[in-house]
Amino acid sequence: MAIILNIETATKNCSVSIAKNGEVLAIKELNNGNYSHAEVLHPFILDTLKEANISTEEIQAVAVSKGPGSYTGLRIGVSAAKGLCFAFDKPLISINTLESLANAIVVEKGVIVSMLDARRMEVYASVFDENYSEIREIKAEIIDENSFSDYLEAGKVYFLGDGAHKCKEVITHENANFIDNKFPSAKQMARLSYNKYKKNDIEDVAYFEPFYLKDFVAIPEKKKKPIF
Repeated sequence: MAIILNIETATKNCSVSIAKNGEVLAIKELNNGNYSHAEVLHPFILDTLKEANISTEEIQAVAVSKGPGSYTGLRIGVSAAKGLCFAFDKPLISINTLESLANAIVVEKGVIVSMLDARRMEVYASVFDENYSEIREIKAEIIDENSFSDYLEAGKVYFLGDGAHKCKEVITHENANFIDNKFPSAKQMARLSYNKYKKNDIEDVAYFEPFYLKDFVAIPEKKKKPIF
């Protein structure tokens, strides 16, 4: 038996689940359009433990979404997960954020393109087949009318994630399908983390870092105009 705590903070969806053998026992999520992870993550962890009637001693592992995604969101999630692993001597499991997102839909035939918004017309994207096997590695790319053309010419392509909405007016191929309101979630992490746990596919807690894909670039604060 494996009871795993799953933490997802890579996007604006703050999500926590408790799962037993890959089946979700309790889940708590908030996606209010803001990055409120610092305020709600730890209460969500306590709430899911209470709802599932699970103590911290009963948890066999902690899983965290490793990215790509929001720099701040990933830092908050990974810091919380590592803290729990250190405190309770539990192994750490990392989950590819775009793989988890792809698992939010089921398709009979075609490919799934998971994409997260990376400002302007850039996205973090990866391509999966109908069995959720990655068939193209993660890239940071600028979207234009020729993006994913090889896949679109071959068959149905399903775009999802908060980066997909910006592509609707640019990618107009008849095989393009856009799935709205799908975000990475601790719900989809449950099965993925359980599969990794069975293989003992764990991280070094001390040295693990999120997968940012791109270096963090701080946006300088606008200077306030003098009153006089």
